[in-house]
Amino acid sequence: MVEMITRYVQFGKLITLAIVLTLVPVLASAQSDIVYRSPEGVEGATTTSVEQAKSLFDKGVKFIDVRNPRLYAKKHIPGAHHLDFKEVFTEQTLASVAERDEPVVIYCSGVKCSRSSRASAMAASWGFSQVHYFRGGIVDWKNAGYPVEASKH
Repeated sequence: MVEMITRYVQFGKLITLAIVLTLVPVLASAQSDIVYRSPEGVEGATTTSVEQAKSLFDKGVKFIDVRNPRLYAKKHIPGAHHLDFKEVFTEQTLASVAERDEPVVIYCSGVKCSRSSRASAMAASWGFSQVHYFRGGIVDWKNAGYPVEASKH
């Protein structure tokens, strides 16, 4: 009797494993249909359109690129300071680039990237009073035909 119960338990485990293995691709496919969108606004920051960003750029406002080093090296807004959100972006590194009362434009890879919204929120919480959250980022900038540059090696 114990042997029979053991076989049923093993059979049940195999059936469960087969069901899980069947569902994994289905669940993965469902997850791929979910597309992240960055928030439209960030408390303490001004959401800035591509046209407004270009106007600020023309006025000499400092731009902060919070993307990873590979993306920054490939293309970035000319003169942008690179403060990788995951590795470099801190209150001290931002303060080394800009005064707390001067405007800064923070951007990343566009609406599918969360780095600029998180960095903008952090900057505002640290007392930076003129944070411009450039939600459309480098994607909108390039699509508008504005200049980009690559890092020189």
